[in-house]
Amino acid sequence: MRTIILGHVLIGLLFSCTDSVPPKKTVPKVLKATSVKASFEKLKDTALVSQFNLVDVQSLNKDIFVELKYATKDNFMGVILYDRLKKAYLQKDVAERLSKVQTYLSQLKPSFHLVIYDALRPVSVQQKMWDALDSLPPVERGKFVSNPKNRSLHNMGAAVDLTIIDQNGVPLDMGAGYDDIRQIAYPSMEKQFVAEGKLTAVHIENRDLLRKVMKSQGFRQLQTEWWHFNACSRSEGLLKYKVLFEEP
Repeated sequence: MRTIILGHVLIGLLFSCTDSVPPKKTVPKVLKATSVKASFEKLKDTALVSQFNLVDVQSLNKDIFVELKYATKDNFMGVILYDRLKKAYLQKDVAERLSKVQTYLSQLKPSFHLVIYDALRPVSVQQKMWDALDSLPPVERGKFVSNPKNRSLHNMGAAVDLTIIDQNGVPLDMGAGYDDIRQIAYPSMEKQFVAEGKLTAVHIENRDLLRKVMKSQGFRQLQTEWWHFNACSRSEGLLKYKVLFEEP
């Protein structure tokens, strides 16, 4: 009888000891900052590709360089407008045409490259740019920034701002800088400024080279910005493409 009682006591103590052992803690896996960034970039790319049929231009042609001005403070507003947008995205068919433009440029000038200053632009950023120029009448403002209510081809990834750099990595002199709101930047007024001696033969030669390679793939130059080219009309774009309202 004593043996049986002792056995029960030992068994009780065994279960008691087992219950008192604290469960093993599961340490949550912490991703490194670089891993988080890489995962976000992949998610963003996937969303833009699947939902809007957009592509990173450099994924098609690495000979095209990218320097997004609105992802820096080097723009007419002097502030960073793109918090997360760091790549040049265009509609897939538009990006393919631009890739062919670079191929053509390389045939004409083997060491020259297109440099994209802006491509896809959310409507939210378009609104900030429009509001920043509120000192100008809407008609004049619209020559530089499209009214966000009407949508811009930039908002669809069907317009691109760009220039050409030479074999030394220096942008060709166009006689007016990017985002220059003055009329000297207007392609439509080049003859007048040449006659006045404010644009030189070199300036026109450089602008003509940009126009030539872009027109080879059907891009249309905006007549108030030497750097801006549309892939189609706004009405065509609204029928074919989706509008991006906010940064991905």
